[in-house]
Amino acid sequence: MYTDTVQTFVMVGGAFILMGFAFNEIGGYQGLFDKYMEAIPKQTLSPIPALYNISSSCYLPREDSFHMIRDATTSDLPWPAVILGLSINSIWYWCSDQVIVQRCLAGKNLTHVKAGCILCGYLKLLPMFLMVMPGMMSRILYPDEVACIIPDECKKICGTEVGCSNIAYPKLVVSLMPNGLRGLMLAVMLAALMSSLASIFNSSGTLFTMDIYKRLRPQAKERELLIVGRVWIFLLVGISIAWIPVVQVAQGGQLFDYIQSISSYLAPPIAAIFLLGVFVKRLNEQGAFWGMMGGLAIGMARMIPEFIYGTGSCLFPSNCPRLICGVHYLYFAIILFLATAAIAVGVSLCTSPIPDKHLHRLVFSLRHSKETRINLDTEEEEEEAKRRQQRQAENAATGNGRPELVLEVDDPKTMTSCGRLCQGLAWFCGMNSGSPKEPELNPEEKDKDLQHLAGITEHTLWKQVVNINAVIMMALAIFMWAFYA
Repeated sequence: MYTDTVQTFVMVGGAFILMGFAFNEIGGYQGLFDKYMEAIPKQTLSPIPALYNISSSCYLPREDSFHMIRDATTSDLPWPAVILGLSINSIWYWCSDQVIVQRCLAGKNLTHVKAGCILCGYLKLLPMFLMVMPGMMSRILYPDEVACIIPDECKKICGTEVGCSNIAYPKLVVSLMPNGLRGLMLAVMLAALMSSLASIFNSSGTLFTMDIYKRLRPQAKERELLIVGRVWIFLLVGISIAWIPVVQVAQGGQLFDYIQSISSYLAPPIAAIFLLGVFVKRLNEQGAFWGMMGGLAIGMARMIPEFIYGTGSCLFPSNCPRLICGVHYLYFAIILFLATAAIAVGVSLCTSPIPDKHLHRLVFSLRHSKETRINLDTEEEEEEAKRRQQRQAENAATGNGRPELVLEVDDPKTMTSCGRLCQGLAWFCGMNSGSPKEPELNPEEKDKDLQHLAGITEHTLWKQVVNINAVIMMALAIFMWAFYA
């Protein structure tokens, strides 16, 4: 967490310096508007006219390049889809994604969490100037590389035939920044990338072990779960490496479009269930489950054919049927969000509601409730624990029980006799617990901690400071949308 904080300051500072170098190189802010529309690669004629022709729309900058509100039907980013579709994807990432939620749960109290989110919102206002505009300036300075259109030339420049727009920012860093700053910037970018990947893999390992593996094997010990989580992370790393060629050619070689398209097929069901779970008290488990499953099925029905047929490029359009792939992915996100919500609400209305005693401080309408909340799964967990104890007692009495594999090594001295390789393997698997165990809390202490964590009371002064900053941040965002509309 502290490493991420240092990297944030270094990356933001380095990005400001890079932006200054780039603006100086093209003649200032006005130079961006004057020269961008002239940033055209030299090679625009097809070397094999019999195989393909190159339309001027493939290499000329778009006429609406400096507009955030674009045509609703013919543009690459229709304005209704951007405002609604991207908002849905953002609700999923910023409100329910495991990586962000873990960081919020690390906050000291509710005010700290809100302040951290608002600081993040302020920082998110900067990419327009620190990333988007430098990318456009990179095309001005290096049009033959960044805006290449001939497949063979693009292959030589960046390793993919569909385009090299993804190298715009790294090209600017390598070409404009002096040696010391260049190395520092590249090191911090790679460190930030590794930190993000580590957070994603760690979150995925936690979700797999706690939500899937532990349900399949309830008697699993902590170290077994730790080993399973690390093995799962290894599998994810392998899948990620194998997926790189798909990412390189998807969405015409534009990484941002690829990320948003995948989010549009998978994120709307999560966002819909999250919002309904917070604001609609009538939603129940059956509705959430079938809404999620139905939404994911609809999203996969769009994503799988797109992978099979490919997204194509400006020179070679995709053969995916228009009925499936013809709708812009951000419009599809809106449709998928509404479909998921409809399924979830419909199933919930046809099944029994959840009593209020299970919902205190879990839904918006009961957020200030002081009543004791009864865990919905408490009775089921107690019954399952009784059944498990009964099975263990019967097995012990009859001798039919299978011996349980237990990986417990509490004394680090017991690992010294198995050699360095064994010790290294034990360290990697988390079996050499040399540090003393923390004392377990008694039930009263656990209840006290839970009540403290469940409280949402805030200090009046800092609550007002945070709320005022939230309003200022939203006002700045609206102003930027209006200014660049």
